[in-house]
Amino acid sequence: MLTRDFDYELPEERIAQEPAPRGESRLLVLDAEGPQRHRQVRDLPTLLLPGDLLVLNDTRVIPARLYGLRGEGKMEVLLVEKLADREWEALVRPGRRARPGTEIVFEGLSCEVVDKREDRYRLRFSQPVEPHLDRLGHIPLPPYIHRLDEAADRDRYQTVFARTPGAIAAPTAGLHFSERLLEEIAAAGIGIARVTLHVGIGTFKPVSAERVEDHRMDRERYEVGEETAEAIRRTRESGGRIVAVGTTVVRTLESSRGAAGSGSTELFITPGFRFRVVDVLLTNFHLPRSTLLMLVSAFAGRERVLAAYEEAIREGYRFYSYGDAMLVTLKA
Repeated sequence: MLTRDFDYELPEERIAQEPAPRGESRLLVLDAEGPQRHRQVRDLPTLLLPGDLLVLNDTRVIPARLYGLRGEGKMEVLLVEKLADREWEALVRPGRRARPGTEIVFEGLSCEVVDKREDRYRLRFSQPVEPHLDRLGHIPLPPYIHRLDEAADRDRYQTVFARTPGAIAAPTAGLHFSERLLEEIAAAGIGIARVTLHVGIGTFKPVSAERVEDHRMDRERYEVGEETAEAIRRTRESGGRIVAVGTTVVRTLESSRGAAGSGSTELFITPGFRFRVVDVLLTNFHLPRSTLLMLVSAFAGRERVLAAYEEAIREGYRFYSYGDAMLVTLKA
């Protein structure tokens, strides 16, 4: 399977730079009823069925981007994963100035570059960094949002149900939900459950290999609680559907098979994958050649998904993290 088979052309103006109000984004419905239907995210209470179970990712984005100095030169640090009490794996720019032994100084905090492997740096901070993040950190907006983060992004690049800190990117399908919309979904007889997957840099890592199967996913940590596992079991027994809010929920549920527990996953879902837990997927529109687009293509069929993307572009849908959404039913 070739990576170029998941390519498409997207006009620059279709990349959303600002979010729509929660619940007000457009929704392309791709299901067994035939042609695509154009709706709104606020229509979800009527598009889902009583007895369905909506599963959310409650990870919380940390302000993981830090700006410091090496001497008089500016340095940018993106925290990726905590390794020990004061040690983190990180991306550092400019990398040519971040040799082992280099000290990067922030306001009231510093770190030393301990090691480098490929594009990742091991940093040892002078003290635990977490208490300083609200003061020093910036929300790590994706590079295709061509502006600096603003105060409003601390709220808007965070789901209303975010609970467990640890992500460096938002589970973006969850950004569409307001508290009111969740209440309306529950009132319609649709169950709501939560899992946690801390979204890391690997979710958005470009696929540079010519062949899809040569790409390797980075590890991401997840947890499925007993209450969620029980809700999945009850929904299955009663004939309801499992509705995943975002690709991170799909990877969590398919990695765990819906059972309670915690662990890490490197699951790379591509066409031909057999889905065992998830029946319906709510997801944003993803980058060309990305692992996320490959997952959606595995779920609904590559040609069907790419045709839906073409229609979304024609109809003026907004793409990527702050963009519109699709509601996709698992292909038969």
